[in-house]
Amino acid sequence: MSANPRSEDPLKAFEKLFGRDDTVIIGAVHVDALPGSPLHSKSLDDIIAHACSDAEKYVKHGLDGLIFENTNDIPYLKQERLSPETTACMTRVCAEVRRKFPQMPMGVQILAEANLEAMAVAQACDLNFIRAEGFVFSSVGDQGIVDACAGELLRFRKTIGAESVKIFADIRKHHNAHAITADLKVQDVAHAAEFFLADGVIISGERTGKAADPQEAAVTMKKVDIPVLLGSGVTADTLHAFANNCHGMIVGSEFKKGGLWYNDVDEGRVKKFMDNIRELRETLVKAEKHSHRKPALTDYV
Repeated sequence: MSANPRSEDPLKAFEKLFGRDDTVIIGAVHVDALPGSPLHSKSLDDIIAHACSDAEKYVKHGLDGLIFENTNDIPYLKQERLSPETTACMTRVCAEVRRKFPQMPMGVQILAEANLEAMAVAQACDLNFIRAEGFVFSSVGDQGIVDACAGELLRFRKTIGAESVKIFADIRKHHNAHAITADLKVQDVAHAAEFFLADGVIISGERTGKAADPQEAAVTMKKVDIPVLLGSGVTADTLHAFANNCHGMIVGSEFKKGGLWYNDVDEGRVKKFMDNIRELRETLVKAEKHSHRKPALTDYV
């Protein structure tokens, strides 16, 4: 179905990176407010230590990957107004965590829509992927107009020799208004992202912690031949409903105390979620041994 020739099949590359092609769990490390942002209050060393602590909890409980996001830098700046200290500090944070966990799949997102900066950080810190906003089509975010960036981003990736860094593109990104593309379905946007060589797409709810529509994800999986990830709203109690409709999930708020993104990581919540994932995976393996088809997760809900 892919409209463009690729040197590597995106689904096989996804499986190679994470060691599996379904129920991949990527833990979001919400980096503390960085220098220059309104909520900044900690030294850079303390910010790094906190990020390392969160990463250690995720690794301990068997998550498949990590993504670093400067989520606490609210209100966000558009990419062209982003101050250089943000990129510099995110580089320090990512480099230190990468040093502690050299084999763990890791990615980065720099808000808002600072995709070139994220790609540079990923290349410098030996990360594996970025989460890109505004990859195709335009929208209106709370920080202003978000314009498509695929052409510029892929050319920049080529220029700096970062072709091994995957681009997982947000489509219909949360916190954004999409009236100007209201005639397009989610799967149409996903198909456009695939055509423009995204390595995967991310479907999210309306805001951080808000669940995506599992049916939209299910339809999208049938329309594209690249990985489909859910970017928000999955919980330990609802993951069965979502897991069959995507290749992976980025989980942040569910791992925090009270399920709130701005709180500290609650190791008990991480353990519960991953225990449920392991049970789900075991059920799939047992069922697949007795079937000629790969069973749907919803068969056992």
